[in-house]
Amino acid sequence: PCLFLKKLQQCCTVFDFMDTLSDLKMKEYKRSTLNELVDYVTVSRGYLTEQAYPEVVKMVSYNIFRTLPPSDSNEFDPEEDEPTLEASWPHLQLVYEFFIRFLESQEFQPSIAKKYIDQKFVLQLLELFDSEDPRERDYLKTVLHRIYGKFLGLRAFIRKQINNIFLRFVYETEHFNGVAELLEILGSIINGFALPLKAEHKQFLVKVLIPLHTVRSLSLFHAQLAYCIVQFLEKDPALTEPVIRGLLKFWPKTCSQKEVMYLGELEEILDVIEPTQFVKIQEPLFKQISRCVSSPHFQVAERALYYWNNEYIMSLIEENSSVILPIMFASLYRISKEHWNP
Repeated sequence: PCLFLKKLQQCCTVFDFMDTLSDLKMKEYKRSTLNELVDYVTVSRGYLTEQAYPEVVKMVSYNIFRTLPPSDSNEFDPEEDEPTLEASWPHLQLVYEFFIRFLESQEFQPSIAKKYIDQKFVLQLLELFDSEDPRERDYLKTVLHRIYGKFLGLRAFIRKQINNIFLRFVYETEHFNGVAELLEILGSIINGFALPLKAEHKQFLVKVLIPLHTVRSLSLFHAQLAYCIVQFLEKDPALTEPVIRGLLKFWPKTCSQKEVMYLGELEEILDVIEPTQFVKIQEPLFKQISRCVSSPHFQVAERALYYWNNEYIMSLIEENSSVILPIMFASLYRISKEHWNP
């Protein structure tokens, strides 16, 4: 254990990787020490004494917490441009690897660790999700997931801070690199919610997840967002009506690519909808689908028509044909006669 603590202290020195020629020997020495630490924490027993916890958290903090470089320019477009990769990744990756093995160790005791892995630590961790390097965000996702699982006292705080990041993203900055990763973590958190759902969770769905659909860069995290929405509806079908009305309210007016995404998500929702809920929203829903079927954009019209290949949706339409057919008939008849891409 003494040697373990010594090696942790040695790894607190951070090197400048932007200067590729400086400290080569020391960088290599630190890399091999980090490798030793990863192996040690994976196979050893009895090393996690109480003195080790603050030293581990200190070493990890020294290495991962840093000011992220600003995007090369304001013109950075995550959909088009290559991300800037983290120069110090040869060391950073091993620090993350070590920390994850530490959190997953059978000897790990949250009751001791919570003195050092606290709200301040979590806040700094969440700020790192804005890293442009997808490799780093992937490790962060695992780290945050483990912390959420092991520290019951931090759960509400983590949810609240993710809530704040999303609100800032939607209403102020429209820029945050880690939205998809945070939504992925939320997907499994929602999965574990107890029933009946608390009011704060329903609020989060309506006030945060639904408005996330309005952001320009939706395509970067839409799959994860749709998954979270469906998780909520499977937990509490009564939320279906406010969710669908929210989507209809924010329905894109000018972006056909976004419309196709909305249609895909709506189909996922309809796959789990209960017939009693379907009846409540069928009119506004099919008015929108009727508009999509008539869309001059081929992909939008085609995606809407795919609904008719879905057996469950067809059974809902048949049960309610007296309401739905009058809404849909004119559009379906018109495209059968005139659409330029039959």
